[in-house]
Parts: sequence; C-alpha cells; structure tokens
Amino acid sequence: MKQTFLTNEQIYLRAPEPEDLGVMYAMENDPASWDVSSFTVPYSRYILRQYIEASQCDLFADKQLRLMLVRRADNEVLGTIDLTDFVPMNGRAAVGIAVKSNFRREGYAGQGLELLIMYAFDFLHLKQLYAYISVNNEASRRLFSSCGFIQSGTLKDWVRKRDGYEDVFFMQLINKLV
Repeated sequence: MKQTFLTNEQIYLRAPEPEDLGVMYAMENDPASWDVSSFTVPYSRYILRQYIEASQCDLFADKQLRLMLVRRADNEVLGTIDLTDFVPMNGRAAVGIAVKSNFRREGYAGQGLELLIMYAFDFLHLKQLYAYISVNNEASRRLFSSCGFIQSGTLKDWVRKRDGYEDVFFMQLINKLV
C-alpha cells in the first residue's frame, strides 16, 4: 500500500501559494495571536509576498516550513501549521499551529497536527518535535497532549504579557523509531 503524507479524508497540508497572501496577512496581523506567536510588529503584504516567493518549502534549506491547512471538500484554507527552529544535527523542530477563529473546535487542528507529525517522523525522520504553550492556553495544551506530546518542563516567566510575565509549558513528542 502506498504511504501518503500530508493528507487525510477531510484535510490536506500544502505549501503556501501567492493567493494565500490575504489569509496569511489577516492571520499574522491579528493582535489576538501575538501573545502566542512572539510577533512584535505587524507584517506587510510586501514582506509576506517576499516570504512566499523566497521559501523553497524545504525544511532543510529554509530551516523552517510553513504549510497551509486546507479543507478537502471546498479547498478552504483553515489555517497554517509550521515547523520552525529546525536543528538538523539534532533532528528537532518546534511546531506552531494557527486555525482561523471560525474553524476552531471542529477537529481540524488535531488532524493537521497528526499529519504534520507523520510527515516529520515517517518521512523527514526527525527525532523530536516540541512546542511552547502558555500555561493559560488550555485548548493548545489539550491539542498537543491529544497527539502524544508530553509536558517536559515549565519555563518560568517566559512570556511577557501586559500585566507581567507568564509561565510556559515545554511539550515534546519523541520519535521512538529514530
């Protein structure tokens, strides 16, 4: 049986296309997501267009990989999922996921994360994936836990908020086959 990556019955993950510029612009510039993304300034359409054009969509070349999370039924872009901070020597990368607010709580994030894990472990042969999750972000903690990530530690006062600093959970998923 042929192994497929990045697709299931409901969704698929694909490289960003120029027509994704509007979706990426709206998501990257949503101040509600800045707390979890470490962004400090808005992104221009120009910068995002350059990113799409310059990306080789190759984790080894770019040291990061952004994929669009897309519903198969109508090709609607639901969000993005990223591998960042890739360290080839150690076979690890950070995971980030953002789903448009009107598509949350429908299971798409979990499906996207599962597809990304299969791709990262079974095709790219990475040793581990990890995520930093705010202690107050229960939805993200449940999402990553449901896909096998375990809390490995707590980073104290890691993220600056308006009213002080907040702890972050460090969550990991180890590929036992590598």
